[in-house]
Amino acid sequence: MCRNQCFSKPIFLITVLLLLCIPTSLFALTAEEIIGKMDYNTQYKTSYSIGSIQTKDRFGLKTSTFKAWSQGNAESLIEFTSTAEQGQKILKTNDSLYLFYPDAEQLIRMQGSALRQSLLGSDVSYEDMTEEKDTLSRYTATLNGNEIYKGRPCYVITLKAKTRSVAYPIQKIWVDSETFLTWKGEYSTKEGRLLKEMETLETMQVGEKVVASESRISDKMKKDSETIMKIESLEVDIPLDKNLFSLENLTW
Repeated sequence: MCRNQCFSKPIFLITVLLLLCIPTSLFALTAEEIIGKMDYNTQYKTSYSIGSIQTKDRFGLKTSTFKAWSQGNAESLIEFTSTAEQGQKILKTNDSLYLFYPDAEQLIRMQGSALRQSLLGSDVSYEDMTEEKDTLSRYTATLNGNEIYKGRPCYVITLKAKTRSVAYPIQKIWVDSETFLTWKGEYSTKEGRLLKEMETLETMQVGEKVVASESRISDKMKKDSETIMKIESLEVDIPLDKNLFSLENLTW
């Protein structure tokens, strides 16, 4: 009995030592795995949020408030509640985006170059709102390395577009290596000209996920302009009316 026990101990110790000597890079995530976790961090079956869009430019400061619903990646509805935009709605369903203006009882389908227009004069375009969250279907990902950003360990990843249908051919993003929150994004043309920047300012815990509750977006094609997006409250995985994302409901 002693002979077998004495024989097994050295083998166990050697195995442990060998495992400790294996480079940690063998256990590192790939760029594709990181992006997959990043996308998962922003996805819910359903959601309901209340928030605001604050834009500062050469004309001054403007604040708009909204409430928003989403279902999966393909459907979302935003209804503005601020006085100037009261009742205006934006519906995204599958690959289509619709605007509704209650005063004119007008329904507009946004497509083509119209999608590049600014949302309420902000640094966010309608095209930004149509971006799908299945990043790897549209981009190839390369892991550039690791950096500390705002005191957080981050993966630095470059995304290059697979097709011409995306808004930003090149993206450079800083993804938290623990929570997979995107702390910063630089969005550029194919030639590398910077078009837009995004930075997460505040976060909130929603279930097991950490998400952005306040973000700053800067359109580099505009002079002295920035937009602050705030989420005041967020409920996820809740029952929603099945007709909420229909054109009939949009004009009601």
